[in-house]
Amino acid sequence: MKRALICGISGQDGAYLSQFLLNKSYEVYGGSRDAQMTSFGNLKYLGIDKEISFYSIALNDFRSVLQVLTKIQPDEIYNLAGQSSVGLSFEQPVETLESISVGTLNLLEVIRFLNKPIKLYNAGSSEIFGNTYGLHADESTPFRPRSPYAVAKATAFWEVANYREAYNLFACTGILFNHESPLRPERFVTQKIIKAACRIASGSREKLQLGNVSIARDWGWAPEYIEAMWLMLQKEKPDDYVIATGETNTLENFVSEVFNILNIDWHEYIIHDDSLLRPTDILVSSGNPEKAMKVLGWQAIYRMRDVARMMVEAIR
Repeated sequence: MKRALICGISGQDGAYLSQFLLNKSYEVYGGSRDAQMTSFGNLKYLGIDKEISFYSIALNDFRSVLQVLTKIQPDEIYNLAGQSSVGLSFEQPVETLESISVGTLNLLEVIRFLNKPIKLYNAGSSEIFGNTYGLHADESTPFRPRSPYAVAKATAFWEVANYREAYNLFACTGILFNHESPLRPERFVTQKIIKAACRIASGSREKLQLGNVSIARDWGWAPEYIEAMWLMLQKEKPDDYVIATGETNTLENFVSEVFNILNIDWHEYIIHDDSLLRPTDILVSSGNPEKAMKVLGWQAIYRMRDVARMMVEAIR
């Protein structure tokens, strides 16, 4: 029975990954900054919180990482931890950079120090590419980060690549484009739109305030993306992969689809709010998942319209 440690287990991806690995008969261990105080609401939502062993781990503290890894002796580590909001990273740039880059570095260094055959998956982000201007970014596309979050993810990417090459560690990064689900918190714009639209459909007279609705993203279904993470660690050689649908839609398209599902004219309820604009933002972000298809055998089934429908259905 394989042992997996998921750092950042309380988030959307951590919860779905836990469910996936339990179904694969893994022993699943969850790392959180304060396991005694964390509610693990997403794990409870999926009904799997009792099947997981939790550990408090501070990824920015080398000794904490060393202690937990020595105790658990995992076969696989999934690093999903760190400040995960692009918008919040402009307000908390130091916390964002430290939680992502230092945390990743400590995991790599402890694995090197222990000299055990531990496989590491690192959660990358499409944000590292910046604007793709209609081109579909792949593994060779240059990085042009446009937020503190993206800078931190780019730093962690190169840390992983360096340790893989310098010390022959099995470490890889999944460069995941936007992937959504009912487990998204409302600070993410997709869930904000879904919940507001459902309230309006139930009789609320509120208005939905949004920033730039002309931005375009590649939106996928989070539970599908989890399998890609796992597949990366099952290959003989570690490598990095772009995980995306290959389809790009504007935020306006997403809003329109959600309101159409609920039979509402979205034009009556959307208000533009300049305060929601970021200092710098990505206008168009699109991914090319061809390598993942060829090497991992992974391909997204669901597209933006499917995601919108399934998120609405989860609330109604």
